[in-house]
Amino acid sequence: MKTAYTFIMKALPVLLTALCWTSCSDFLEEDPKGQLPSDTYFSNKEDLDASLTALYSVIASSQASNNLCGTNFLVGDDISTHPSSNKQPLREHDQFDVKDNNSWLSSMWEQRFKVIKAANFIINNAERTPEVSKDDIKVAIAQAHYWRAYSYFYLVTTWGRVPIMLKEEIDYNAPLKTEEEVYELILSDLKIAETDCPALYTKEPYGRNGMNIAVSEGAVKATMAYVYMCMAGWPLNKGVEYYKLAAAKAKEVIDGADGGSYYYKLLPEYSQVYSWEYNNKNTELLLGIYYNRDATGQSAPLTDFLQDMKQAGWGDTNGEINFWMNFPEGPRKDAIYGSNNGKVYVEKYTYAGQFIDWYQKDADGNYIMSECHPMFRTLLYGGGKDGNTMGDYTDQQCTWNSGICSQTLYLVSYSEVLLWYAEAQTRSTNSVDALSKDCLQRVLDRSYGSGTYSAQDFAKNAEDFANKCWMEHGYEVAGYYPALVVRGNDQLRMNDLKNTFANRLADTPVKVTEGVEIAEGVKMLGTWSESRNYSTIPSFDSDLNDNLK
Repeated sequence: MKTAYTFIMKALPVLLTALCWTSCSDFLEEDPKGQLPSDTYFSNKEDLDASLTALYSVIASSQASNNLCGTNFLVGDDISTHPSSNKQPLREHDQFDVKDNNSWLSSMWEQRFKVIKAANFIINNAERTPEVSKDDIKVAIAQAHYWRAYSYFYLVTTWGRVPIMLKEEIDYNAPLKTEEEVYELILSDLKIAETDCPALYTKEPYGRNGMNIAVSEGAVKATMAYVYMCMAGWPLNKGVEYYKLAAAKAKEVIDGADGGSYYYKLLPEYSQVYSWEYNNKNTELLLGIYYNRDATGQSAPLTDFLQDMKQAGWGDTNGEINFWMNFPEGPRKDAIYGSNNGKVYVEKYTYAGQFIDWYQKDADGNYIMSECHPMFRTLLYGGGKDGNTMGDYTDQQCTWNSGICSQTLYLVSYSEVLLWYAEAQTRSTNSVDALSKDCLQRVLDRSYGSGTYSAQDFAKNAEDFANKCWMEHGYEVAGYYPALVVRGNDQLRMNDLKNTFANRLADTPVKVTEGVEIAEGVKMLGTWSESRNYSTIPSFDSDLNDNLK
């Protein structure tokens, strides 16, 4: 199957060399050999197309493994890592205690700036491309603005104060900018993207099968909605005014979907959301990253498996026990944590071929699963027996293969927009309007079964309703760390990470069933301070630039 990103299929090693830093150096240290001069490069339509090819290739690469797309998700209360010795870089994030020499931290930092540099190359040079329509140029530049904003959103929510790079030239003395300054750049970029990105792409490679592959107007508006929500919350605390702005942007997306300007709609069942059947035709998807292992060598990330399974410990993360316990029962929970009522399919040893509870004990009273934590299924990329196909993600009998697979990574989904509107509108007015209840109801019906819950039951108190929407979003993205907005982001803006830290510090065993109490395996260290909300800038850059310390 060909990827929707046809332009990623084209190899552009020379251009990529010009746009990207070498994989083992910091973003301030670049090798000038082989660079294409920006003043002569954009000489025709092929150059413009190639620059976008390179940008999207960098984006795909930046999300192609756990350590590249990030580990900041580990601060959220939905996901944890293993106590094993080789997980130390991840465990530091899980403990809110990231050292400046953390190896995964360096990769995360570097990848964001690679995307920024590729975007800057287009933003600063593409406008002069001859014999190309102004509209085509605007669309290309608009996409670059979006991805620069996307990268800076990741940077500001992970590190807080960061340097701003707007040119291809390296500023070795770049100062740190405040969170507000970074957010203002993000909004500026998004406003340009909103104006110039189309609602629907009608030609490949940007559109396929009536759906958008590249950044579209709706995806930008949705992103703006959440950026405004972040600015309304911690650390800027801009409050009601920015919640109003967030609600307005989310409503534009909803109105467009309901009115037919956008094709977005919820799938009937949550189990379909990350399934192979809907991999390239998901109407909930506002923005994603499409991979084609065979055509490009770029594949979706390694999945997360429990070590007792046949995959033998490739996984890096577990579900947190408290979050799993508090997660409301229903089709969504079954899909996220596995079919068969959340049971785990064991592929080796004594219990091979059996479904067991992840907390189940053997006849001698010992836990069967050594890691003894719930297991996420939404990132189960098995590839099938032939390494090319894949069963439904709820199918637990997956087979390891060396190439992983061509799974689409979802960045922004329509269910998120519905919940963002409902939460933001309610917090901006301290009241619950009809549309907010309708938005929440749509998500409730899909998550728990039609008629199981009524949004009206949660609307008696505005704050309770808003918090319900906030939690429902956490359930929607539970364990899915490639998303633009993970549970940790939600907790950061609500200044709630300190509560996660306190709960984990107490490490009170959780009663998961009669006679079984389990504590998290990763222990917290020290005491809470606001600085723990953010990661530390990698030493390989701060050692070169004192402004970064």
